[in-house]
Amino acid sequence: MRYRLLGKSGCAVSELCLGTMTFGAETDEAGSHEQLDLFVEAGGTLVDTADVYSAGTSEEIIGRWLADRPADVTESVVLATKGRFATDARPNGNGLSARHLTRALDASLGRLGVDTVDLYQVHAFDPHTPMEETLRTLDGFVQAGKIRYYGLSNFTGWQLTKAVLTARALGLREPVTLQPQYSLIVREIEWEVVPAALDAGMGLLPWSPLGGGWLSGKYTRDQRPTGETRLGEDPGRGMEAYDRRGSERTWRIIDAVGRVATDRGISMAEVALAWVTNRPAVVSTILGARTTEQLAANLEAAGLELTTEEQASLDEASDLAATDYPYGELGIEQRSRELAGG
Repeated sequence: MRYRLLGKSGCAVSELCLGTMTFGAETDEAGSHEQLDLFVEAGGTLVDTADVYSAGTSEEIIGRWLADRPADVTESVVLATKGRFATDARPNGNGLSARHLTRALDASLGRLGVDTVDLYQVHAFDPHTPMEETLRTLDGFVQAGKIRYYGLSNFTGWQLTKAVLTARALGLREPVTLQPQYSLIVREIEWEVVPAALDAGMGLLPWSPLGGGWLSGKYTRDQRPTGETRLGEDPGRGMEAYDRRGSERTWRIIDAVGRVATDRGISMAEVALAWVTNRPAVVSTILGARTTEQLAANLEAAGLELTTEEQASLDEASDLAATDYPYGELGIEQRSRELAGG
């Protein structure tokens, strides 16, 4: 396992992160604790959860694991959670207001059984709360010792940049990370979000790096998903829905990943994880697994690097074919500048 700095902070984290959205929903407590044990034994340090994962049960399961394990096991864990989405039906039960975030963080700390979380992330942008209010609240959490760093999740490029510039203008601490969806299938963030993060010195924590299981090779063109898979149980599930995601581009990407995996003698999941983990600005890739066996297989991607030729083949297969303006070839050329004199 390799380690990288959490954005502009001095905190080192493992290049693979354990995502815990399955805890309490698709994975019971015993299985969740088994995943945590395996992850730490493999050298993993960053554990990511959220207050809305299984309505708080995910945080409770992690809290009981932390309490049950000796300090020499848990002291390496860099703990991250999130707040923003609805925790109750009342008007102030969601959003990024000082009121909601303060209550949400206090509740998360209670479920986790800790006084401080290392990374607190706002789960999405809130169009109704002034950015200044949110940032002052987060900065206050650091001053109070409730969190050590804060980050963003699911922000667009302009929202990220506004947060950074507002923090600088107010003399407040800046966000250190952004957690976006990112994979060979979902590369749109490379147009604006990745450049904005690089400009701000922020690290990326990609979620759904396997495209909801698509890049592991479990789905095929010829047969709709069945059985004990997420799409087998619910083919119309969100962004990952079979009919929504099963485009010609997706099948082209899957074929390219399969060729690299076959040539290397490794799994398709390892190839896909290695690709995203080594993209610009990426700090730690979030692994989400139902079972300990799935997690163990994905952890094989630790330290894996693709060759230049392999990366190029995957880049080509997953190219978004942007139109000329503003993200295509002519738009990029328009913004470029060559200095005279060579």
